[in-house]
Amino acid sequence: MHKALSVTVWLNLYTGESPDMPTKKYVVGLTPEERTTLEQLLRRGKAGTRKLTRARILLKADEGLSDDEIAAALAVGVATVGRTRQRFVEENLHALDEHARPGAQRKLTGKQEAHLIAVACTPAPEGHTRWTLRLLADKVVELGFAETIAHETVRQVLKKTN
Repeated sequence: MHKALSVTVWLNLYTGESPDMPTKKYVVGLTPEERTTLEQLLRRGKAGTRKLTRARILLKADEGLSDDEIAAALAVGVATVGRTRQRFVEENLHALDEHARPGAQRKLTGKQEAHLIAVACTPAPEGHTRWTLRLLADKVVELGFAETIAHETVRQVLKKTN
């Protein structure tokens, strides 16, 4: 008996659970309509992979599986399961949808991009037969448009003009 008790205590310590605390902060409880919607979504298979994975997470969470069991069954991280649970509790089935990802702020303004294009249309600097992306990137820094800029950014700006 003592050995079994110590194993239980060890498991609780390992998983971060304690016997007197609730095991989940965000409990998924699907209504029959929500369950039907998720099952139809999976049957059709037309949605994106992430959306389908979130639907599977919610269905398994509603069945009472732990985060570790869901993560192992669906080959996702435990944090993904936890986030999906939280988003469902906060947003219902909107938890399936992607949130906007704003990306990095632009290095050059529209006016600066126009100036860069104009520079690219001028004759190449002394000692060069044509403008290279790296030369143009150096020119952008020289003109003070940005402290640093990658030649790939210059390429993307020029590509928009074609």
